[in-house]
Amino acid sequence: MAYGRQPTGVRTRATLLALGLAAAFVGAVALLFLRLAHWAGTHPVPATLLTALSLPLLYALVRGMPRARELRRAALAGMAEADAESVAAEPTVVLPPSDPRDGLTVPLPEPSVDLTPDGFEEAVADLCRRDGCTDVEVVGGAGDLGADVLATAPDGRRVVIQCKRYAPTHKSGSQDLQRFGGTCWTVHGAQLALMVTTSTFTDPARDYADTCGIRLIDGPALQAWTTGAAAAPWGPARVS
Repeated sequence: MAYGRQPTGVRTRATLLALGLAAAFVGAVALLFLRLAHWAGTHPVPATLLTALSLPLLYALVRGMPRARELRRAALAGMAEADAESVAAEPTVVLPPSDPRDGLTVPLPEPSVDLTPDGFEEAVADLCRRDGCTDVEVVGGAGDLGADVLATAPDGRRVVIQCKRYAPTHKSGSQDLQRFGGTCWTVHGAQLALMVTTSTFTDPARDYADTCGIRLIDGPALQAWTTGAAAAPWGPARVS
C-alpha cells in the first residue's frame, strides 16, 4: 500500500517558500513591535489607554477560540444529520434474501489478518460488490496514492477505501489517516471516504477522521459488516 511522493525539487521549493513566508511574517511582527515600542515611549499616556482598551478584546478572543471549535463540531454534526435525513427521505429497495447484494442475508468469509495485504483488499472489494456497489476496482499497490479500492455506491456516490491489514495489537494511527486524507478527496474525488482495518484506531486518528469526514471501520465493525450484523457503510441500496 505505497503512496505516491512528490518530486524532490517540488518538495524543496515548497519548503523554501514556507520558510521565506515564515521569515517575512516574523520580520513584519518584529518591525511592528519596534515601532509600537518607540511610539509608546514617546506617547506614554495614549499607550497606557490603548493597552487598557485592548485587554478586554484579547480576553474575548481567547475565550472565543473554544467556542469556535464547538461551533465547527456542531456544524459537522448537522451535516451528518442532514445526510442521514436525506437517505431516510428517499425510497429504499428491499432485496430478496437470495440476492447477492443483500449484505444482511448473504454473509461472506470474514477478512482477517491471515490474509495477505492484497488478499485483504480483494476481500473488502468483494464486500462492496455484495452490498450493491458497481465499478468496483482494486487499485492498491505502488503509486496508488492512498486508495486501495474504488467503487460506486448504490446511490451513485464515489467510494474510496484505504485498507490496513494489521495485527490486533497494531493500531492504525493518525499518520495513516493524514496520508489518506491528503489524497482521497482531491486526487480520487471521493464522495465517501472509508478506512478499513483489521485492528483498531488510535484516539488522534479518530479525531482526525471526525474533522475530515472520513468514516472508520475497525475490526469489530468490519466483522459486523462482513457477517451481516450491520449494514454497509453507505447504508441500504436506494433508487431515485
